[in-house]
Amino acid sequence: MSEAVEGTELDRALALDIVRVTEATAVAAAQWLGRGDEASADAAAAAAMHREVARLPFEGVVVVGEGEEGDCPVFYLGEKIGAGSPSGAALDLAVDPIEGSTLCAKALPNAMSVLVVAERGSLLKVPPIYMEKVAVGPGYPEGIVRVAATPTENLNALAKAKGVRVQDLTVCVLDRPRHGYLIEEIRTAGAALRLIGDGDIAGVIHVTNPSQTGIDMYLGIGGAAEGVLAAAALACIGGQMEGRLVALNKEHRAWAKLAGITDLTKTYGLEDMVAGDLSFAATGITDGSMMAGVHHSPTTITTESVVMRASTHTRRWIRTDHADPRKFD
Repeated sequence: MSEAVEGTELDRALALDIVRVTEATAVAAAQWLGRGDEASADAAAAAAMHREVARLPFEGVVVVGEGEEGDCPVFYLGEKIGAGSPSGAALDLAVDPIEGSTLCAKALPNAMSVLVVAERGSLLKVPPIYMEKVAVGPGYPEGIVRVAATPTENLNALAKAKGVRVQDLTVCVLDRPRHGYLIEEIRTAGAALRLIGDGDIAGVIHVTNPSQTGIDMYLGIGGAAEGVLAAAALACIGGQMEGRLVALNKEHRAWAKLAGITDLTKTYGLEDMVAGDLSFAATGITDGSMMAGVHHSPTTITTESVVMRASTHTRRWIRTDHADPRKFD
């Protein structure tokens, strides 16, 4: 276990601790791989992550979690969790025990477990509603894409910055009925589409390496919590992102009000969603374009993870053979 967090500085050794958390969570979720039971997979993953986070040497406060207090048993917004530290340092936590519950239940690619540990007050607190997002990778002029712009305007701006045609770009979009207009406009503009069934954190991260993933831009409406988690990843590896909260009904508007959000038209840039240092960890549950999933042998469980830090822009890829599968019982 790492040393305690000093002041508001994140301990570098803590990165390995949070990877152990996402590893245990991914293994718990993988027990339900392909069984068609999203609820059981979610419950197993959340319980495993909560158990492991409670052992970490800090006082964590959940700012991006599973929902409001009373609506979920663990990782409700504002929950304090962790073993504490001599310095009394408190950190923000953003969690997604299973990013892509449907992917796990159907054994489809790119399900993963995600945990972000950040300096206190550095992550945007969002209610459990939706967020409209646009994201591109690093190396472009600031403000090259905007959430207030049309898809065609964003595509033209990105194509000009890359020195290519719009027809040479590929956009990642969640395959949802609400995106019918978006899909039609992207195709009319001439760009290619990569439709995904779930997992928009991975979709956003994919824009940071288009030569490998083939994805140049992410567009569309997904979870607000996933938006902050994706922004945390981009803060570590580079890129641009804007988001705007979306309340689809009265319940969403009530949640936004409880969270102190009165302006649902506000645009949040990357620096608004992530303002300080953080560590981001993710472990694959199913095989995907970023990481391999959980694999079993008679004596070993193998996991693949990535851990990143914003202040140093470092990325570490970790493949672990867990020699004693009973440790996850």
